[in-house]
Amino acid sequence: MDRSLLSLAPPATTTAARTLPPRRPLARLAALMLCGVPLAVLAQAGEGAAEPAEAAPALRTSPRLQETLPADIRPQLPVFVRGDHITGQPDISATIEGNAELRRGDTVIRADRMDYDVADDRAKARGHVHMNRAGNLYDGTLLDLRVDAFSGFFSDARYRFLQTAAHGEATRVDFIDHDRSVVHDATYTTCQRTDEASWQPDWIIRAKTIRLDRAEDVGVAEDGVLEFKGVPILPISHISFPLSERRKTGLLPPTIAIDSVSGVEYVQPYYWNIAPNRDATLTPLVMSRRGVGLGGEFRYLEPRYSGELNASYLPSDQLRQINRWAYSVRHRGAVDTPLGDMALNVNVRRVSDDNYWRDFSLRSSGMAGLATPGTPGAQIVQRLLPGEASLGWARGDNQVSLRTLKWQTLQDVTAPITPPYDRMPQLHWRYAPLQLGGGLDATVDADYTSFEAAPGFYSQPNARRSYAVAQVSRPFLAPGGFITPRLQLHATQYEFSGPLSNGQLTASRALPTFSLDSGLVFERDAHFFGGSYLQTLEPRAFYTYTPYRDQSMLPVYDTAANDFNFTSIYTENAFGGNDRIADNNLLTLGLTTRLIHPDTGAQAARFGIAQRLRFADQKVTLPGGAPVSERLSDVLLGAGINWTPQWGLDSTVQYNPKTGRSLRTTVGVNYSPGNYRTVSAAYRMQKVTDLIALPSEQLDLGWQWPLADLWGGHGNGKDRTAGRWYTMGRLNYSLQDRKLVDTVVGLEYESCCWIGRVVLERLQNSLVTANTRLMFQLEFTGFSRLSLGANPLTILRQYVPRYQMLGTNVNTPSRFSQYD
Repeated sequence: MDRSLLSLAPPATTTAARTLPPRRPLARLAALMLCGVPLAVLAQAGEGAAEPAEAAPALRTSPRLQETLPADIRPQLPVFVRGDHITGQPDISATIEGNAELRRGDTVIRADRMDYDVADDRAKARGHVHMNRAGNLYDGTLLDLRVDAFSGFFSDARYRFLQTAAHGEATRVDFIDHDRSVVHDATYTTCQRTDEASWQPDWIIRAKTIRLDRAEDVGVAEDGVLEFKGVPILPISHISFPLSERRKTGLLPPTIAIDSVSGVEYVQPYYWNIAPNRDATLTPLVMSRRGVGLGGEFRYLEPRYSGELNASYLPSDQLRQINRWAYSVRHRGAVDTPLGDMALNVNVRRVSDDNYWRDFSLRSSGMAGLATPGTPGAQIVQRLLPGEASLGWARGDNQVSLRTLKWQTLQDVTAPITPPYDRMPQLHWRYAPLQLGGGLDATVDADYTSFEAAPGFYSQPNARRSYAVAQVSRPFLAPGGFITPRLQLHATQYEFSGPLSNGQLTASRALPTFSLDSGLVFERDAHFFGGSYLQTLEPRAFYTYTPYRDQSMLPVYDTAANDFNFTSIYTENAFGGNDRIADNNLLTLGLTTRLIHPDTGAQAARFGIAQRLRFADQKVTLPGGAPVSERLSDVLLGAGINWTPQWGLDSTVQYNPKTGRSLRTTVGVNYSPGNYRTVSAAYRMQKVTDLIALPSEQLDLGWQWPLADLWGGHGNGKDRTAGRWYTMGRLNYSLQDRKLVDTVVGLEYESCCWIGRVVLERLQNSLVTANTRLMFQLEFTGFSRLSLGANPLTILRQYVPRYQMLGTNVNTPSRFSQYD
């Protein structure tokens, strides 16, 4: 039926042909739509076609195109076919020859020849077959497919998947349904093909069978091998890999490390995706010099509670000759009670011995046990382990909490730690009325705590301490300033488990405190360096008075001196805690100026100065401390500059005007002009003061930067290859000791389909010893990561400020980006 149109409309019905507006020259083109019922026929016969007999249908706007078609809509979708020649019968079958094309929903099939059976919804295509299924592309020689059910097979197929950009070849692809398929004699890679005839992927999986499950986003390769740069590196009998970022059950990449103490380490995690809100990880490990151990983690997330459980066990450590273990429990949730909901929080961390932190830190993935689960940047060396549980209740203006806290202290003979007091238990009540007449603010806090100490560390007795603090204030607020007078009363009662040095078994103390805080805000338009700003001038005065009470006989259970900074200088008490209340009669004066962008409100610069003027000596001190007699305190100077979004500077200086020297200086600057480009530097100096026992002076440098930028390239054009190399690291140098304290330096290479990392780490773990490790990792994009010497990503995220992992700036592709 050359140059003719076959109409599948009922024989008794005559339908006029309609021409479509020409978009491109088409020769001998016919179009047919099949959907199980007689439908109108559309045709374009080329030049000389008749004008349309009726108006074209109006288009309706849609807020967005659907990435996924609803399951209940698919069976109702019509089938469109077109080609050079079409023969067939209405609602039965059609044969399309020459530029054959079939469309239904998100499925498009093109071939040299195609047969379509309407009743079975079955398409058979041969000769240069191309199929687009929701953005996933297939090319081959023969296709037999039930279109809506998406079941059938594709012979001699090449495929490319939209979400991962992975592609490969196979002798046959069996489509099970919409989500599942089996690829035979297959290859799989995410390396992008180039036009070069000699192109070979950097990495590729060659497998007898690859099973793909789009519902679970999991691929499984069987009887294959993983090749890198043409070299087989990992034989595969059975391995699963992700088809997206969704979690999946299966073996995680192993970790192999060489440690100078533990020997060769092999860690093989297994991940169990129990449910969308629960998962678990089991981590068997082998250490050639210590033995075989097992670690595990369980996480849960419910509407009213969540938590993590961690545990690890190493029986008969061959180096320490003891069993090694660790566990941690974290729970956060709400409990129903007749009085209403109560918040329940648990945080318990325990290990077997004092050397655990030294032998198994966060860096040893199998036996860590000390890191807070799910917390990036957890301390590598943590020697104070809490055992804490709390129950809280709140209603209206009242809050009540009950808490127990017991510490485990990991001691080091070269640097012993005095453990904090345990709280067994602590009961706290707070009353904070929200609506008081006359513009008043008031709070009342009452607390009962039983302090218990580890034997052998304290000469003072344990105690049960009760205190109550009531305070009332009246803020007077205006657009140009504020005045806030405050009055508070602090009453404390002690009951000791044994007599003090003066024979007392009880002690009490009651002290009032008055403070007056005030400030003004002046504003003006200003111009600096060619920019317009709103400049503020903010003077502040803070006065506080507390009478003297002799507290030298009171033991210290939870109290320490406050740090001297821009926050503490405007507070009533020089101590944190409730065992010491400083006798203050002093005035703090400060001045701050800011430059603010008038359009955005962003702060471009801030400069501040503050100093205390003392009218009487401070006689209340901590044990062993000296009274404060200086009338003028050190001067605090601070500055913060964010002139552009790329640059930032922050500094604080504690200056002693009497000696003309800085006692403490911190200056930090950072520059982040774009992705994967950041540099930060800091200088920190502190001398011996009443608050600082050990002096230090350090330089800190952190960075992540493309190597190509260092010699003038920008990763484009001819510098593209060089632009894929990145350097990153962090150096901490002690000017006082003239040595590097901590060192982390690394090198990364990013290809189109893999990332390589090499990281050198040297960290101080005591005053005289340090650990040095070299880590290596290959990350195959869209497949997995293989690590040698633990996971360097953990180290880079923890130590390199503003580190950005390569390959993270990837948008989710749309099926319409590959629309045919």
